[in-house]
Amino acid sequence: MALTLTVTATATATLTRFTTHSSSSSSTLNHLHKTTTHFYYSLFKKTKTTTTAAMSSSSSANNKITAPYGSWKSPITADVVSGASKRLGGTAIDGNGNLIWLESRPTESGRAVLVKEAAKPGDEPIDITPKEFAVRTLAQEYGGGAFNIHGDTLVFSNYKDQRLYKQSISSKDSSPAPLTPDYGGPVVSYADGVFDHRFNRYVTVMEDGRKSSLNTVTTIVSVNLHDKEDIQEPKQLVSGNDFYAFPRIDQKNERIAWIEWSHPNMPWDRTQLWVGYLSENGDIYKRVCVCGSDPDIVEAPTEPKWSSKGELFFVNDRANGFWNIYKWSETENKVAPVYSLNAEFTRPLWVFGINSYEFIQNHGEKNILACSYRQNGKSYIGILDDVQSSLTSIDIPFTDIDNITAGDNCLYIEGASGVHPSSVAKVTLADNQFKVVDFKIVWSSSPDCSKYESYFSLPEFIEFPTEVPGQNAYAYFYPPSNSAYQASQDEKPPLLLKSHGGPTAETRGILNLSIQYWTSRGWGFVDVNYGGSTGYGREFRERLLGRWGIVDVDDCCSCANFLVKNGKVDGERLCITGGSAGGYTTLAALAFKKTFKAGASLYGVADLALLSAETHKFESRYMDKLVGSEKDFYERSPINHVNSFSCPIILFQGLEDKVVPPDQARKIYKALKEKGLPVALVEYEGEQHGFRKAENIKFTLEQQMVFFARTVGNFTVADDIVPVKIDNFDY
Repeated sequence: MALTLTVTATATATLTRFTTHSSSSSSTLNHLHKTTTHFYYSLFKKTKTTTTAAMSSSSSANNKITAPYGSWKSPITADVVSGASKRLGGTAIDGNGNLIWLESRPTESGRAVLVKEAAKPGDEPIDITPKEFAVRTLAQEYGGGAFNIHGDTLVFSNYKDQRLYKQSISSKDSSPAPLTPDYGGPVVSYADGVFDHRFNRYVTVMEDGRKSSLNTVTTIVSVNLHDKEDIQEPKQLVSGNDFYAFPRIDQKNERIAWIEWSHPNMPWDRTQLWVGYLSENGDIYKRVCVCGSDPDIVEAPTEPKWSSKGELFFVNDRANGFWNIYKWSETENKVAPVYSLNAEFTRPLWVFGINSYEFIQNHGEKNILACSYRQNGKSYIGILDDVQSSLTSIDIPFTDIDNITAGDNCLYIEGASGVHPSSVAKVTLADNQFKVVDFKIVWSSSPDCSKYESYFSLPEFIEFPTEVPGQNAYAYFYPPSNSAYQASQDEKPPLLLKSHGGPTAETRGILNLSIQYWTSRGWGFVDVNYGGSTGYGREFRERLLGRWGIVDVDDCCSCANFLVKNGKVDGERLCITGGSAGGYTTLAALAFKKTFKAGASLYGVADLALLSAETHKFESRYMDKLVGSEKDFYERSPINHVNSFSCPIILFQGLEDKVVPPDQARKIYKALKEKGLPVALVEYEGEQHGFRKAENIKFTLEQQMVFFARTVGNFTVADDIVPVKIDNFDY
């Protein structure tokens, strides 16, 4: 699609834009992490309350210009944010030891491209994906696991037709060749595939939507890798359940492990881990359920992986409610944790292809694993010895870690921190594997962001009390920060509170230029992990069961009020934003509470019953556990409480969104407009669930800023932004 887009500002008007610890000492490790990473609410310093200051042209002794919060000039523009928003879609190593990564580019309308690291220092990385292709799968809508590499052979999902293609990496003249049939459109998707060398095939999850796009059929299939012109139908290996993930084949190509689950569970509620034994013709002739079949044991096994010796490892939360690394005893068909710690060693399966640990060495009877784990709002890299049951934390600059890929005598780690944007680092370990000897960033989502370092606001990890006595929740607070500006001492900044999506997800304290856009202009920004978020164990995660629209809303309001009480922000200028499930929390907070003065909902949910009826299969039963009865669905849908809204709202929606269809935004927009509240609706052609095009990312950011400034800010923004029309406000 061209860069011309039509943005619907109102129902009638449009505007066009061009534009080392033993297992027994785990409690000690837990204590150490807790005491070194928490920024407790009791440490907040109280300051005076405030009124809005008038613009001042005077400069202080430190040569900063004094001006109202929100009006500061900043070089971190919306163009900078949108252009620096590359997304990482995974990493792999080819047969020559070269790093390959998948990046999506907003400047190319979100096109995802596989890139090979430069051959030598000073050279440019090389695009592997031809210009007429894009590497992205739509399996379960959220995708992930869109490619895999073995030696010189690459298999990937092509975005436009969702077919699998095979390509030679080393040959410059290699054109991708299709492996799967053409069904006349992108109705069949593939994800999370692995190579099966014994039978020269690719084993993958297949999602078939030929009969119904809302009730797709998911199976594990094999795809022939032979160089033949006649493309065959994928061969079904595993079927009968609602969902599958992580098909993983052992080193001898004799056994296959996988994860499966069924409605109404999500993959973090209850799953099963299975192992199948492969016959001489490649079929599964016997299968064993490793764990997850006992109805009396609540567990969600995930991430199975075979060691080089044929031992099966996986991640499970059976014993302590935290996802820890486990090992299967095949002869006894029993499982046990390799190491127990109240920390999360994986993330919820929203996307395919999660890789939280890797085998890096084995000596005789032992395996040495590199793993990432998360505890008290911070990520760590650990070296795990499965025989000694010991975990040694190694020090690297990242405080947030996603996937790990094992390279030649090194690790490639996807991570970030308060001063590092989303990046890939090459980490070289000493011979004993327990010490880092070199750390080097080899890819960055925002490679030029260091030039804005003097404007960066560092995240403060806070723990705040909720409405439930004895229960706390967590957030990252970013105070206003600009090397050239300050506000008068009697003013407090406006606050933008973000409610993350999911809702079973976690926000993390990292360098995100979209947050720095706000803080460098004089806003306080807080990113909340309300009850129900991940990263804090099953008990915390399940606070939201049956209480979505209550716990999340209460916790967001409690966080905002906590910041006001501690003198951090202006209680009269509290705004809230969120996308998807976070958009629902935004609308619910504005409908059921009076804490916030304005809000922005990005592809948010207004009608829970409508969402349940229209959304895709993966999440179609999600709300059964999050909400409850039919009465609860009605009572917690903001669309049914229009009379309770009392403040300005702006809505943003992609017109190709299959997760939260456009009718959600249109219904709430129409109702609020008819009530007479200030409201605006912005719709984007060609956008799905989440905005990927640079021009739309920019426009959304700018319009939120100017909308809040005009309706509740009491300041004029420094940027030249033409606002969309606000119904019942602009006459």
